[in-house]
Amino acid sequence: MKKPLDRVPAPTINLPERIDQLSAKRQEIIRPILEHPREYVLLSVRAMAERLRTDPATIVRIVRGLGFATYRDFQHHLHDLSVAFATSLDTMQSADRGADMPAFVRDALGQDLKNLQGLKNSLDAQRLAALAKRFYEARRIVVLASDLASLLAEYLEYQISLLGLPIFSARSAGRIVHLTRAVNKRDLVIGVTFRRGLRQTVEGVQQARGHGAYCVGISDTYISPLARECDEFFVASTESTSFAASYVAPVALLDAILAACAQYRRPHTLALLEEIAEEQRKGVRWYAR
Repeated sequence: MKKPLDRVPAPTINLPERIDQLSAKRQEIIRPILEHPREYVLLSVRAMAERLRTDPATIVRIVRGLGFATYRDFQHHLHDLSVAFATSLDTMQSADRGADMPAFVRDALGQDLKNLQGLKNSLDAQRLAALAKRFYEARRIVVLASDLASLLAEYLEYQISLLGLPIFSARSAGRIVHLTRAVNKRDLVIGVTFRRGLRQTVEGVQQARGHGAYCVGISDTYISPLARECDEFFVASTESTSFAASYVAPVALLDAILAACAQYRRPHTLALLEEIAEEQRKGVRWYAR
């Protein structure tokens, strides 16, 4: 991916159903785009039409037939598809092959900064304040994440536990099933999964919501299944110029949530931190010369 498109959430569209309503000829035209979105996302209408051996007017009619108001909205969707279905090979190959090693490093840090800036520009602080209130009102907080995202669950669980809140993380299929089976409408469930979404995380959120829990999703694309399954949804980009997904923005989002929780009951937080500070100054965990 060369450059992410400016992003605004698009209305939910049942794309398979819309595709079925197109004529057979138009389905054949659109199929290569949806199968290989990274190759088409940055093309203009004219360039896309030339590549598909059709005319711009036909592309526009197909886009509208799929339920998108504008071609720009369709590009947003292609960008989301390219993120959701990207592999480590795709992201590695997207880097400038002619660059030297220092340039690769600068590009990697530059992408991290873009991800952070995107989060900063899109994040609504009022939503985090409301979410902090739910943290304190919940009977218990359950964080669902697997694979590499389990690191984020562990991080959030560790930090929130310092505030004395009842938080539990589930990072394996079995624990996700068992924890979400016991939740109810007094519980807060946070699901974290990126790209297409790991099955056990998504199904855990589905089970939790079925039991009445308030569910919050964190992902890197608006077409994540968590966007459909959760009561509210946050996006933090993991785009990278290397083989590894960048977790800079997701960690920053968690830090923003922690900041909101700490300030929500500031006197309570300060009282707890007085005890923690004593241990941090004199505790046996710390190396003494």
